[in-house]
Amino acid sequence: MNYRKAMKRNVTASVLLCIVCPLQGALAQSFPTKPVRFVVSFAPGGSTDTVARVLATSLSERWRQQVVVDNRGGGGTIIATEITSRALPDGHTFLIVDPSFAINPGLISKLPYDPFRDFEAVTVVASVPLMLAVNPAVPAKSVAELIALARAKPGALSYASSGIGGSSHMSAEILKAMTGITMVHVPYKGGGPAAIDLIAGQVTMTFQGIPALLPHVQAGRLRALAVTSAKRSAAVPETPTVAESGLPGYEVISWQGIFTPAGVPKQIVLKLQTDLSEVANLPNVKSRLAAVGAEPVGSTPQQFAAYLKSQIETYARVIRAADIRPE
Repeated sequence: MNYRKAMKRNVTASVLLCIVCPLQGALAQSFPTKPVRFVVSFAPGGSTDTVARVLATSLSERWRQQVVVDNRGGGGTIIATEITSRALPDGHTFLIVDPSFAINPGLISKLPYDPFRDFEAVTVVASVPLMLAVNPAVPAKSVAELIALARAKPGALSYASSGIGGSSHMSAEILKAMTGITMVHVPYKGGGPAAIDLIAGQVTMTFQGIPALLPHVQAGRLRALAVTSAKRSAAVPETPTVAESGLPGYEVISWQGIFTPAGVPKQIVLKLQTDLSEVANLPNVKSRLAAVGAEPVGSTPQQFAAYLKSQIETYARVIRAADIRPE
């Protein structure tokens, strides 16, 4: 009797699977069926917003549906993230974030969402290395010399960041953790004010996006020491990486990742990943991404989910070790 019941359940499940799979495939083929909302976790301006707008234009052309960029800045990306987590899981709302998505779980004890339960990882669509720059008056012309200077004068050097818990902050904290040096953190409300004070000599150094610092480096107002990626950036090929400049293993990337609300059909998630990856690698899109120091990535949902897990764990360790607290 039990065997017959089990067989009946298996046959029923197989029939349902045969029905559901073609339906999901057809659903993905017809997607999108209406305008799409592309939620951006920052105010207009900056690399993440620029990446989103470049992608939105090309996706609109590909899908023949309007892709509306919806900027929901504030709250350290939490506002945009919570809005997306509550959206209808049909694939017509998706979110672009930066590493704050991986930093916040270690920084904030009670988030209004769970990064794994409430979201489907789609892809890391682009990556943006940061640049380490110092004021020209600083007597260090390489990362190795900067580390030696910090060791010789514990606590005398300072670093500016664009805010507590951001990529610029974490880049310096990982440098401190790997070298044992001590420096004073001076947080600002954005990279612009941080760069201004660095140029004025109020702080020693900063980690910021390449496009934000490069004009100052080219004008001689700042000195670039390194980039934070594992390999040199095509935007500044003459600038070495931190790893090759005396700190093997150092790598910090400001990535742009795409998420949908949990529950979006897998076939739609895969279509989003495929379309986003293909669009990001179009020659005209690649050139526009390069203008903000971004390079296309195009990871699979599985790769992105695994990478997110490792990023959350890494940043949580750094936050605990440095006893970083939210503003």
